Amino acid sequence: MTTPHTPTATQTLGLQAKQASALMAKAPAATRNAALRKLAQLLRANVDALQIDNAQDLARAVAAGLSAPMVDRLKLTPKVIETCAQGCEQLAAMADIIGEVTALRQQPSGIRVGQMRVPIGVFGMIFESRPNVTIEAASLSIKSGNACILRGGSEAIDSNKALARLVQQALIDSGLPAHAVQLVQTTDRAVVGELITMPQYVDVIIPRGGKGLIERISRESKVPVIKHLDGNCHTYVDDPCDLAMAVSVADNAKTSKYSPCNATESLLVARGVAVRFLPLIGAIYAAKGVEMRCDAEALALLQTCPDKMMLQPATEADWFEEYLAPIISIKVVAGVDEAIDHINQYSSHHTDAILTTDHMHAQQFLREVDSASVMVNTSTRFADGFEYGLGAEIGISTDKFHARGPVGIEGLTSLKYVVLGEGEVRN
Repeated sequence: MTTPHTPTATQTLGLQAKQASALMAKAPAATRNAALRKLAQLLRANVDALQIDNAQDLARAVAAGLSAPMVDRLKLTPKVIETCAQGCEQLAAMADIIGEVTALRQQPSGIRVGQMRVPIGVFGMIFESRPNVTIEAASLSIKSGNACILRGGSEAIDSNKALARLVQQALIDSGLPAHAVQLVQTTDRAVVGELITMPQYVDVIIPRGGKGLIERISRESKVPVIKHLDGNCHTYVDDPCDLAMAVSVADNAKTSKYSPCNATESLLVARGVAVRFLPLIGAIYAAKGVEMRCDAEALALLQTCPDKMMLQPATEADWFEEYLAPIISIKVVAGVDEAIDHINQYSSHHTDAILTTDHMHAQQFLREVDSASVMVNTSTRFADGFEYGLGAEIGISTDKFHARGPVGIEGLTSLKYVVLGEGEVRN
């Protein structure tokens, strides 16, 4: 059972968050770091208890007929919990950027002008599926001196509640306000509509979930939104390339895990290497049960595939698709120019990679592909705040303003001008 919901309850969450944000903004870095280390300790001490709560969510998800990738996203395995704990510790070890003044310059008038990094204040996080997002959001909020209101999906309610209890214990034990991180305790969808229309309390909304959720929030919100749209990520195999490396990376980018937004959904292959590369990767994908939706040229070159049931002709819709499943679209292109044009037309501007031994092609790809993360000779699966050394991420923004790519501490802060004078007056 969840707590009955009233609009007043959401207003109370907002007011409590606003009050807590003022205390968090002035809390010493040592105190915030102590809370993060305490949270890591609590996570490790409660692995078994967390898995009991998580099992209730998993059982409901299976009974409700959720797809395998969706169930996979719900799992709080010991490995997932340990990654969360390490993320907290990584954040605690990072330099504190709150209050940092940069670009201080002397002006002709005598005044000195710079910019100070400050917390945003209160952010609302609306997310689906993955319960580990509760810890990622909470830990980043603590490190950046913000307060947050978290609204997870109904499918992970028991896991999210268990994790939120640990967060609040860590805050209290460290002398920080318990209301600095609040989890919405109800699955009532009305809360989302209320949370995104409270600019008096909430400074920014961060949705993390399906395209429908994010489009709805972007359309209806009265609060600024940092968007994370779908992850139609591409891997382009260039001519020339290291063939063995290309096969290894293209395999990992697609098959290491199907459900994340950074999994490669579309494989582009230069015509000059396609005849050698495609049969190799096709055999691997077929053995792992990955369906390949191909243009005519790729389809012809994959006829050596041991399981032709895995081959299908691609439609125009496939070039846009984020499958989140063992399916990949494959297209043969003339070279790097056509690959870049295709990616900029069809991708969701999330993460795209080139596998090449040509330095000039690599540099062109980095400059011209219009995505939040652009990679050379590595897997798109690395597009992640933890892997980027951010400690954790609040999401991966496909916006161009304020924050882009994995959103870490800096993405949850703002800048204000500071002006230092010695009695100067303006003439």
